[in-house]
Amino acid sequence: MAKARRRRVRDTWKEKQWYNIMTPTEFGDAEIGTTPAREPNLLLKRRVESSLRELSGDFSKQYIKLYFQIKDVTGETANTNFVGHQVTTDYVRSMIRRGTSRIDAISHVKTKDGKKIKIHVLGITIKRAKSSQQKFIRETMEKLVAEAAAQRNFKDLVEDIITGKLASHIYHEAKKIYPLKRVETIKTSVIEEKA
Repeated sequence: MAKARRRRVRDTWKEKQWYNIMTPTEFGDAEIGTTPAREPNLLLKRRVESSLRELSGDFSKQYIKLYFQIKDVTGETANTNFVGHQVTTDYVRSMIRRGTSRIDAISHVKTKDGKKIKIHVLGITIKRAKSSQQKFIRETMEKLVAEAAAQRNFKDLVEDIITGKLASHIYHEAKKIYPLKRVETIKTSVIEEKA
C-alpha cells in the first residue's frame, strides 16, 4: 500500500513541466528562476522574489528585495509584473543610530498612468529633531512622493525608486528643514484594483 502511494507521488512530479520566470521589460527581461507546474494557469498570481544584486550584478544592492507576480505564461516562459520591493530589516537597522530621529512617511499615490502604489519612505536625521521639525519633514516627504507619482508613469516611478533617484530628490529637499543623514525608500507595494 505504502509503495503504491509513493509511486503515485513520484508520478505527479513527472507530470509537471518547468517554466522559466522572467522579469518585466523594465527589469531587462531577465530570468529570475524556474518553477514546476502541472498546468500553466496554476502559476498565475504566484509571487517570486529576487534581489537587485541578482538582476544588476551590483553586490552593494544585495539588501534590496524585489517582488514579482506571474501574470501570464507563453510556452515555457512565465511573464511577471513588478508588485513591490523592500529593503532588508538589518539594513534599515544599520542606518539608525542613537541620538537620531527616524521619520517614516507612508503614502498611497497614483501614477500618471493610473497605477496605485503604496510607498514607504524613511528619513534619518543627523541629530534628534524636534517633533515639529519631524512633522514638517514627514509632510514634505509625502508631498514630494505624491508629486513624483503624479508626474511619472508607473515604469518611470519604479525605476526612480529602485535606483534611489526618488530618495535622493527627497533628501535634497527635506534636508533644508533639518540636516538629514539618509533618506531611503524602504518599501513599496502595488495596490491591486479590486475586480
